[in-house]
Amino acid sequence: MSEREMRDLQINASGSGRQRWIVCALLFFATTINYIDRQVLGLLAPMLGAEIGWNEIEYGYIATAFTAAYALGLLFVGRLIDKVGSKIGYAISIVVWSIAAMAHAGVRSAFGFGIARFSLGLGESGNFPAAIKATAEWFPKKERALATGLFNSGANVGALLVPAVVPWITLTWGWQWAFVLTGLLGFIWLALWLIFYEIPERHKKITAAELAHIRSDPAETATEKIPWLSLLKYKEVWSFIMGKLLTDPIWWFYLFWLPKFLNTRYELNLAQLGLPLVIIYTMTTIGSIGGGWLSSALIKKGWSIDRSRKSVMLLCALLILPIVFVVHVPQWWAVLLIGLATAAHQGWSANLFTTVSDIFPRRAIGSIIGLGGMAGSIGGMIIATAAGFILQTTGSYVPLFVMAGSAYLLAWIIFRILVPVIRFRDI
Repeated sequence: MSEREMRDLQINASGSGRQRWIVCALLFFATTINYIDRQVLGLLAPMLGAEIGWNEIEYGYIATAFTAAYALGLLFVGRLIDKVGSKIGYAISIVVWSIAAMAHAGVRSAFGFGIARFSLGLGESGNFPAAIKATAEWFPKKERALATGLFNSGANVGALLVPAVVPWITLTWGWQWAFVLTGLLGFIWLALWLIFYEIPERHKKITAAELAHIRSDPAETATEKIPWLSLLKYKEVWSFIMGKLLTDPIWWFYLFWLPKFLNTRYELNLAQLGLPLVIIYTMTTIGSIGGGWLSSALIKKGWSIDRSRKSVMLLCALLILPIVFVVHVPQWWAVLLIGLATAAHQGWSANLFTTVSDIFPRRAIGSIIGLGGMAGSIGGMIIATAAGFILQTTGSYVPLFVMAGSAYLLAWIIFRILVPVIRFRDI
C-alpha cells in the first residue's frame, strides 16, 4: 500500500482534510494585507489633511484615483487570472500593490497621494478575482460561502489591525513608516504563497479523499475559454454587476470616510479613533464569517442553494437599514450601528461572491468577478467624488448614510428579479 493510500485510510468518507483550509488561510492573510494597505490612508486622513492641506473635495479626488484604478484593473485582471491561473495572477497582484503601498511614504502633496493611490488600486484589483477563483478550485459549492466568508473576513481583520497598530507606528516613528512597514507584509505572504499553493490536481500533499470531496459537484462539460464580451448576455452576470455597483460604493465610503466621520462628528483624534474602529471591525469580522457560515449551514440542513443564499442576503440587507439614523445618535450607539451595518455588508458580500461560483463554471469566475468588481469600483468613484462635494458644500453626512442604508435592499430586489432561481449554467 502506498503512502498516499495509507493517508487516505485516515480520512473519513466525508472528504475531510486540511489542505483546502490551508489554502483558505493563505487567502485570508492576503485579504488582510490587502485591507491593511488600503486602510492606512483612511485612518491618517484627518492628520495628513491638516499637515498637507487638502480639503474634502481634494480628498474625494484621492479616493476616486484609487477606485478608478481599481475599476480599470478589474476590467483586465479577471481575464488575466483566468489565463495565467490564480497562483501567478495573485503573485503579480500583491507585488504591484505592496510596492505602491510603500511608495506613499515618499509623497508630500495631494497630487502625489493621488498617484500612489492609483498605483495601489491597480495592484489590489487582483485580490478578489484571484481569491474567488482559488476558492472555486479548492472547495465544493456547499462549502464555498463559508470559505469565502472566512477569507473575506481578512478585510475586516486588516481594517481592525490598522487602528490598533498604525497610530502607535505613526506617533513613534512618523506616518511614513506606517506605509513602509505595512507594505512589506505583502512580500512575506508572497513567499508563502509560492511555496504552498497549487491547484488540487497538482498538489503533492492532498489526499485522494479530499480531492474527491473537492470535485464532488457535477463535472463541467466544457473547458474552452469564454469570450469576455459574451458573458454580458447572461442576466445572472448582470445580477452580480448590479449587486456590486449598488453596494460596493458603500463599503468604499466606510473605508475612506469612517475615521473622518468619527473625527468630525465626535471630535475623536488619532489616538482616540482606535477603540471605536476596533469594535466596528471586530463586529464586521463576525458578520463576514457568520454570513458565509449561515448559508452553508442552511444548505447542509436541506435548504436549496437558491433559498439559502437569497434568505441570508435579504437578512443582511434588512440589518443595514438602521444606519440611516447614525448621524443623530450618541457616539457609542453610532459605533454599534456602523458595526452592525459593516458586519451585514460583509455577510452580504460573502454570499453575493459565492453566487458567481454557484452559477458559472470555474473557467469564467475570474472574468465575472472582474466585471462585477469594476462596476463596484465605478460606483466607488461616483460616491467618492460626490461625498467630497457634499461634505465640502453642506457639511452633512445624512445623505450619504441614507444611501448606505437603502442600497442593499434595492440590490436584493434587482438580484431576485434577474435570478428567479440560482442554478448552475455550464456555459
